[in-house]
Amino acid sequence: QVQLVESGGGLVQPGGSLRLSCAASGSIFAASVTAWYRQAPGKERVLVARLTSGGSADYADSVKGRFAISRDSAKNTVFLQMNSLKAEDTAVYYCNAFIKPYDYWGQGTQVTVSS
Repeated sequence: QVQLVESGGGLVQPGGSLRLSCAASGSIFAASVTAWYRQAPGKERVLVARLTSGGSADYADSVKGRFAISRDSAKNTVFLQMNSLKAEDTAVYYCNAFIKPYDYWGQGTQVTVSS
């Protein structure tokens, strides 16, 4: 059973930066589609960024140009660099890895953007 553990969340002022990390218990990221989702209070969980096994990335329109997803396969870790943070980025952020037919989720890490 693969486990994903997120870290790096916290409180940051508008305009600030955070880097989220997602560590896997096994070597899955190189063979999977890896993604970050977020869920704000009272809202559905939505896709933020996705990285294919081949290295192609795509982003939600709301974070394009500000967020970047990357992977260190040797360390079994995926990152989400978040810059120019806004109040509307406040949410619980979840790491996801999909290797057909398995879908793995982390427990989530809280990101709060507030002055």
